[in-house]
Formats: sequence, C-alpha cells, structure tokens
Amino acid sequence: MASAQQQTQQINIGDLDLQQLAEVRRQLDSELQHLSSSFQQLKQAQAKFKSCIENVNTVKPQNKGTTLLVPLTNSLYIPGRLNDAENVIVDVGTGYYVKKTRTQAAEYYKAKVDYIAKNLDTLGDTLQKKQDNLNTIINVMQAKIQAQSQPSKS
Repeated sequence: MASAQQQTQQINIGDLDLQQLAEVRRQLDSELQHLSSSFQQLKQAQAKFKSCIENVNTVKPQNKGTTLLVPLTNSLYIPGRLNDAENVIVDVGTGYYVKKTRTQAAEYYKAKVDYIAKNLDTLGDTLQKKQDNLNTIINVMQAKIQAQSQPSKS
C-alpha cells in the first residue's frame, strides 16, 4: 500500500557512470537555464512595477489641467490633458483596469514589488543550490575521467 507521503530516493553520484553523470549534468544545465530565464523575467516585472510607482508619484494635484502624452502602446503616445490628479487607472491584469487613488495605486504596486522580491529570493536560493549541484557533478565527472586515464596498478 502506498503511503500518503512520497519518499525521495537519494543516489550516491559517485556510483553513477560517466554517461549517467552526463545525463544528470544536461538535466541540471536545462533546469539552470530555465530558472535563470525566470529570474530575469521576474527582475523585469519588478522593474516595471517600480516604474509604475514612480509614474504614480509624478501625478500631482498641481499638475491638473496640464498636457501630457498618454501611452496607447509601448511606442505610441497621444496628447492628453490631466483632468483628475487624485485618481489613476491601474492595470490589474488580463485586461481589467481599476480606478484607485494615487496612494492606493502606489501601495498596490509596492505590494507587487515586495511579492516579486520574495519570489526572487527563493528563486535565487534555488539557483544557487542547482549551481552547487552542477559543480559537484562536474567535479565527480572530472575525477572519474582522470581515474580512467591513469594506468591501473596491478
């Protein structure tokens, strides 16, 4: 009967042959590449949310009625006039927008930045562990190759 908890099986990497070690190394390389890509994407998202905080902070009551450029896309802007300097429209994802005060918007984006920072810390730790595992595999592979290249003493 299977237990409710899964048991993890540990294998001594010293017992693996070079072909098995090479496969483990390829797998770790692939995981590292994926995790590094995810890490960079999170950093970019965090930078965008920080930029949103700065943008919200530039909207001030004294700027009411001023002309500004409104982004329609990343590269297309149209002229507009700031009529409501107390509220902003916040993109909350999947095409939904919510009207918030400047303070609420800044708090919303700050929460997003903090959440991503926690995820970056966790992902950074995971990346470091995977890199350490990869280095261990490489060291074991090098030791096995070196042992095979030396003549055996009989």
